[in-house]
Amino acid sequence: MSDAVLVLNAGSSSIKFSVFPGHESPSRQGIICEGVCEGIGHRVHFTAKDRSSASLVDEYLTEGTTHEDALAALLRWLEVRYLDNQLVAAGHRVVHGGSLYTAPVLIDASVTAELRRLVPLAPLHQPHNLAAIDALSKLHPTLPQIACFDTSFHHTQSEVATAFALPRRLAAEGIRRYGFHGLSYEYIASVLPDILGPGAADGRVVVAHLGSGASLCAIRSRRSVATTMGFTALDGLPMSRRCGNIDPGVILYLMQERGMTAAEVTNLLYNESGLFGVSGISDDMRTLLASDDPSAKQAVDLFVYRIGRELGSMAAALGGIDALVFTAGIGEHAAEIRRRVCEDAAWLGVDLDQSANAAGSVLIARPASRTWAWVIPTDEDLMIALHAWTLLNSEAAPLDSRANNESRKA
Repeated sequence: MSDAVLVLNAGSSSIKFSVFPGHESPSRQGIICEGVCEGIGHRVHFTAKDRSSASLVDEYLTEGTTHEDALAALLRWLEVRYLDNQLVAAGHRVVHGGSLYTAPVLIDASVTAELRRLVPLAPLHQPHNLAAIDALSKLHPTLPQIACFDTSFHHTQSEVATAFALPRRLAAEGIRRYGFHGLSYEYIASVLPDILGPGAADGRVVVAHLGSGASLCAIRSRRSVATTMGFTALDGLPMSRRCGNIDPGVILYLMQERGMTAAEVTNLLYNESGLFGVSGISDDMRTLLASDDPSAKQAVDLFVYRIGRELGSMAAALGGIDALVFTAGIGEHAAEIRRRVCEDAAWLGVDLDQSANAAGSVLIARPASRTWAWVIPTDEDLMIALHAWTLLNSEAAPLDSRANNESRKA
């Protein structure tokens, strides 16, 4: 019987999952399966595929399925489908680790309590990350669970890079810039030597994680120097439904002059803004790029403009830029966005190869370009699996992976 590591990324209405071998260091080539349970709270669509993308399951669960119900269905399916594998750990993507957690951690009651305290800093994600942890604890109480944080990668930033110009007493209470999308940036940093070469990998690199959530990260020597997101995942670039950078005075005005409550402002900034708010049409970049509506064009224009502004900020933090990397859904698949960003970044030395960009090549800059531009798919699941496997096998956290085998088969 072989060991297996389960990776979970839980959202408000979905649980994305993947299963990697646990008897060796996980790799994308060795993945056992991956899939998603979509529509939690309603009629959940449960799908999974194997490493060759062949469908393994495509079915609907009962109406009103909860996170716990969906996880239970997933675990039952794994037990039947993979009789020769046993789960030895579960790794979770957890958006916010606060100031305390600078590396993955084995979850216990004290960790869970601290993560609940951080819910107000990541209200779109943290409650659902915790829901998956709680559900799995009930279903398999002896299964080691490991939290991997989107904030951890940015703890290498200097104090001046993370500080707000607020009274020191507030900084002492943890009000500072944290940064997010760290698991994605950590993965990109880990593969830079293989793609850019060892020398260039340790240079001045800006990674553009452009998806429904979007941010930039300035990386030197494969460590985070600066990033566009701050105290919460609202800051920086406009996103699918989040506003990005905004004058705090706007929020004061909405509350004092328009009479909006904190809950109403929260909903406005997290759910009604970004690409969706500006366009009034959609939060999907594909839809906006295909639309002739002037509001759709304005939303795209604002998105590209803000990337250009923040790219200059990241270059300033690094003292220059040697490479620009695009990743995540929009970054990996929207050639038009890459084209516009690179053309706006010509002043930084980016000389785009139009044909390579249109073809979705890995290197999309011309050979003579002073600043190279790359497209590198991210893999947060693999990063979580690697962290879970490492922690599981480390002397610092000796976990009995053979205990209670019968209750932890998958």
